[in-house]
Amino acid sequence: MDDPNDPVAREAGLHRSLTSGQLSMIAIGGAVGTGLFLGSTFAIGLAGPSVLVSYAIGGVIALLLMGALAEMTIAQPTPGSFGVYAEEYLGPLAGFLVRYAYWSCLVLAVGTEVSAVALYMKYWLPDAPGWWWVLGFSGGLVAINATSVRVFGALEYLFSLIKVAAILAFIVLGAVVVFGAPAGSDIGFHNYVSHGGFMPNGLWGLWVAVILAIFSYLSIEVIAVAAGEAREPRVAVSRAFRATLFRLVVFYLASLALMLAIIPWTTAGAGGSPFVRVMAATGVPGAAGVMNFVILTAALSAMNSQLYASTRMMFSLSRAGQAPAVFGRLNRQGAPVAALGLSSLGVAVAAAMNALLPDQAFTSMIAISMFGAMFTWMMIFVTHLAFRRRVAAQTLAFRVWGHPYGSLLGAGLMAAILATTAFTEPFRLTLAYGVPFLVLLTAAYAFRFRRLA
Repeated sequence: MDDPNDPVAREAGLHRSLTSGQLSMIAIGGAVGTGLFLGSTFAIGLAGPSVLVSYAIGGVIALLLMGALAEMTIAQPTPGSFGVYAEEYLGPLAGFLVRYAYWSCLVLAVGTEVSAVALYMKYWLPDAPGWWWVLGFSGGLVAINATSVRVFGALEYLFSLIKVAAILAFIVLGAVVVFGAPAGSDIGFHNYVSHGGFMPNGLWGLWVAVILAIFSYLSIEVIAVAAGEAREPRVAVSRAFRATLFRLVVFYLASLALMLAIIPWTTAGAGGSPFVRVMAATGVPGAAGVMNFVILTAALSAMNSQLYASTRMMFSLSRAGQAPAVFGRLNRQGAPVAALGLSSLGVAVAAAMNALLPDQAFTSMIAISMFGAMFTWMMIFVTHLAFRRRVAAQTLAFRVWGHPYGSLLGAGLMAAILATTAFTEPFRLTLAYGVPFLVLLTAAYAFRFRRLA
């Protein structure tokens, strides 16, 4: 740590080994996971075919977020990322709240992904207790994250490559099924207006489904966290941001559009993964089992990515003096193993939930993890506005289009979505958990760290 007052210098020591391709795949690994393959079930149940608009709104917010993050990250790449930026441009308390909110979100999101793994394994072994899979798969991923970032990046690249190939295959097969269906069959775009119309639950259903769309896009911001370990961060980040967002929007919207044309939304939103249901409907032998394997891989990949990001955020907190010093130490491979151990707490929560409340574990984990995600996204937009007031635009290597309107719109939409959770089941847990959590964090900061304010 060269200068404790320089957020970038104090986070030195991590190995810069990631390429732009690995950065893109890490972000895709986090974002293309349970939110798409299982969370879309709940979104479709809420919005019907208008879920396409819900995910498009989520995509616009993600686009605005990526632009704001790209501008700040290319100017100042560091593992603490938007936590460091909030500290520097909004103040120490803001950095403290953003880091801990995001860290808690990812810790719980890890639990969400591994809870989904337990559900996917029931496809093959329906009688095995879910907590077996929670502990078994988690142990393997924790061991991987304790090795060098080079190993992590290579594995995440492979995981994400499997998902990308599977989604592309799904899109191609879906297109063949939809456009090759005979006239008058049950397959076709007429399913968009059948069974209650395009918006069977009205504008409210469409809007509430945006919450799940945001959950689905969660982890695209991991690029900004991983930039601190990229070989050439400015080049890698600019390439990775563009490639990632384009792929995500295509994957999400194209796959959902074809899915809703193949099977009615009432079937797709009835429980289980709609992707498995679609593959079963195609009649291709073994296709449903293969797709279940793919979405199992997707959940493990997303969990791997989130475990990585939560570990780096705890590392950043420690180096900022806002968590015990042990969490800022690195092993010989350059991995913060103590921070990794603490960030694995979500696995314990998921194991307990799966053992005690197996039918409610997944939805409850989503609801409580969502607060940290939405609060962090909102604060990224607010931080970007403050960043632009302090940094001259002409000095930036990358400038986002439409400033300040993009960040103002993004912050407003995120605030509105966060408020919506108070009126929606099962998301009432989101604010019920999040507001007291922020109050406790603020009180802890005032008591322990007020000298930094």
